[in-house]
Amino acid sequence: MNVLIIGGVAAGTKAAAKLLREDRNLDVTILTKSRDISYAGCGLPYYVGGLIEDRGELIVNTPQSFSRLTGAKVRTGIEVTALDRTAKTVTAKNLDDGSTETLSYDKLVITTGAEPFKPNLPGIDLPGVFCMRTPDDAIGLRDQIEAGTLKRAVVVGGGFIGLEVAENLSAQGVRVTVVEMAPHILPMFDGEIAEYLENHLADQGIMTFTGDRVEEILGDGKVEKVKTSRRAFKADAVIMAAGIRPATGFLKDTGIELMPNGTVKVDAQMRTNDPDIYAAGDCVTVTNRITGQPAWSPMGSSANIEGRLLARHMTGSDVSYPGVLGTGVIRLPAINAGRTGLTEAEATAAGFDAVSVLAAVDDKAHYYPDASSFIIKLVADRQSRRLLGLQVLGKGAVDKVVDIAVMAISMNATLDQLENLDLAYAPPFSTAIHPFSNAVNVLQNKLSGALESMTPAQYLAGEAEGYTVLDFCKAPLITGAEYLAPGDINGPLEGHPLDEKLLLVCNRGRRAYMAQNRLKFYGYRNTRVLEGGMAFNQVTV
Repeated sequence: MNVLIIGGVAAGTKAAAKLLREDRNLDVTILTKSRDISYAGCGLPYYVGGLIEDRGELIVNTPQSFSRLTGAKVRTGIEVTALDRTAKTVTAKNLDDGSTETLSYDKLVITTGAEPFKPNLPGIDLPGVFCMRTPDDAIGLRDQIEAGTLKRAVVVGGGFIGLEVAENLSAQGVRVTVVEMAPHILPMFDGEIAEYLENHLADQGIMTFTGDRVEEILGDGKVEKVKTSRRAFKADAVIMAAGIRPATGFLKDTGIELMPNGTVKVDAQMRTNDPDIYAAGDCVTVTNRITGQPAWSPMGSSANIEGRLLARHMTGSDVSYPGVLGTGVIRLPAINAGRTGLTEAEATAAGFDAVSVLAAVDDKAHYYPDASSFIIKLVADRQSRRLLGLQVLGKGAVDKVVDIAVMAISMNATLDQLENLDLAYAPPFSTAIHPFSNAVNVLQNKLSGALESMTPAQYLAGEAEGYTVLDFCKAPLITGAEYLAPGDINGPLEGHPLDEKLLLVCNRGRRAYMAQNRLKFYGYRNTRVLEGGMAFNQVTV
């Protein structure tokens, strides 16, 4: 069987390798526009930052080494410009000499990926404007750093790639500004989490300007300034990270079904509406594992899973892709962030009776060197108590918390099934009650009524109006608020009637919860604990 694969980075090379491991009799050919195949696109920001020292480390396989390793033929510098489904052929253009040829297939795999969105702006083609999609992009930007000509940079786009580039530029001493047209950076997180990160980045010297749009890039022979809808920034370089678009233009009018965003629609076996044509990676829309609705997951992890799965199906295995959870993790200056599943907003929009909690917990034994904390937000369905999503921030290994949640959500686990997990513990790694379990316990308390709380989102929305703030921090921290310790509560509080609305605030939430427990015992009916305490919120009186 003759298999043509169009595209050769993650999904394409994974499909080719797995096909030939399953059946060495297959004739597998990869056609790719690029000169490189199987490169580490997700590692490009870290090459810019110097953590990856040599360009060669970004190249997982050369065309020659991949061919020797797998048996697949690899043809680089070849662009597929047309598809004839009836004749089962593709038209391919040689980018070196401009010649064209027609190639036939028995099975076709489309893994053309996505291209960076490059808006049609004045000055977009000036020297000093970079994208971040191929090794050449990262090399050009790092060359400017090493030449000493890059002092100020504007990153357009506040998603994962944009912020990873910002972090690495900042680490090289570059003054970085991020411009994002959406209301917040990282739209895959809930708004209060994103806002916390915006404030954190500002503290680290990276300013984020949200709700702003780049209108023009100015300069005489090179980038000198970026003009937005609100202001102008001096800049020596502009990094366009405003999103990607699926590279599926050649499929127009072929009859291959495309989604409104231009991605290829596939089924659970990664087949298109043509049974002899499969697709995978950044150019396809799959499904959300929780909702079953269409989901675009342009991630290297998803691409590899999809490429492997379609190869197994093409060679006879009865396999199906259950869908994605939108799992992601990012390192930022002095903090890491991760998420999986549905945000609270997404869960509500999907029709769930969503309930959330935000807990600030230790990431390992508090007495162990380099111990810090996690901010964990859990989202669940109130009626079924099924876990729907998690977001986590912290200096430590946030990925371990995310991965536990991935397993739980994938298994449709409820909070009751998760609260007593036998997770790994030793002081260098975790706390005696694991941070994930700790957060689950807090949400269980909230659902049972043992904890009556106010979320940070509710606090930001002004729902604390009319409440008296009581400071239960380890030491007085909130200017203008009455300070108490939980142990001071041995009866009704002088000057505070039992029906008074009281907002209890401490460093993280635990001391305020203990205080609420005592206040309830003495008859207080309108107390609320501010989730996350001062570790997450900015409370003023």
